Amino acid sequence: METKAGVTTQQFQFDQWHLSTVKGHILKSEGEDRNRFEKELTLPQLPEMIFANNILRIEHKQGFGLEFNALDALKLVDAEHDLLKVAVAGPWREARSDCEHIKEVVKPFDWTFTTDYRGSLLGEKCSVLQVSETTERIDIEKLKVKEKISFYDDILLFEDELADNGCSVLSVKIRAMPSSFFVLMRFYLRVDDVLIRINDTRVYYEVDKNYILREFTTKESKIEELKLPPHILTEPNEVNQYLKLKEQKFEKLEFPPTQTNEEARPNETASPSEEASPSEAASPSEESKISEEASPSKEFEIRAEARTSEEVETSEEGSR
Repeated sequence: METKAGVTTQQFQFDQWHLSTVKGHILKSEGEDRNRFEKELTLPQLPEMIFANNILRIEHKQGFGLEFNALDALKLVDAEHDLLKVAVAGPWREARSDCEHIKEVVKPFDWTFTTDYRGSLLGEKCSVLQVSETTERIDIEKLKVKEKISFYDDILLFEDELADNGCSVLSVKIRAMPSSFFVLMRFYLRVDDVLIRINDTRVYYEVDKNYILREFTTKESKIEELKLPPHILTEPNEVNQYLKLKEQKFEKLEFPPTQTNEEARPNETASPSEEASPSEAASPSEESKISEEASPSKEFEIRAEARTSEEVETSEEGSR
């Protein structure tokens, strides 16, 4: 792990895969990064807290892979329709009436910042992961087997408290073991007295495979239908099991044709006495990224304090 100027980076070599994370400050109200976000997004208002430089990057030595970042996630938020026309929409806009964008907002937009982002593909057009639907599923039983966790990180991408009317959060976690790596990205939305929605993306790579499995699920229920105590509603890991499954999608991300099984075989390179081998900051890539749309999967979580690979639930932050 390395920290410079408030930016923390971690890196880990998983044979021919390079895993890296970057965590930095909240996006400032002005400056180069703010200008970039406002230029590339058509949303009249951005989430209160955006971690513009926070990134999870999974890159093969041949240049293909996946990246998870806030900008690409926000590009998939509906900038033209208010998909949740409820009583809190008015108070939310009033609370932000001092914002120059909100003053101009006659056109609606999805102020809950719901996104079905599943990650961005890395690589040139002819050398990106080939995405197709599949009947194969992530093997939960294998993930329950106890293994040393060689690398772990938890990255927050954006968060908004919906003017004290709830919570909207997107975060992503990764853990690597000798036999595989596993990613869980979660979008959690709670609109008080209205509904709870969870979009989960799970990514799993196993040694000896020349492909990655990706599963996406959307779950949602009205709060009045849940009839649960408030402390459960504010805990994503707890409430998740009670939500109705709305959508799911299962995908196989195959290596480009030039890749072989031999090239794809990973061996953990960290020494036995080390749990992770972070070093220098991950440098920004010049490669193209392809944002994708989404759709969902099964239940499996990871907890920050977990040091084995048994199935446990993700450690989300407390109630927003």
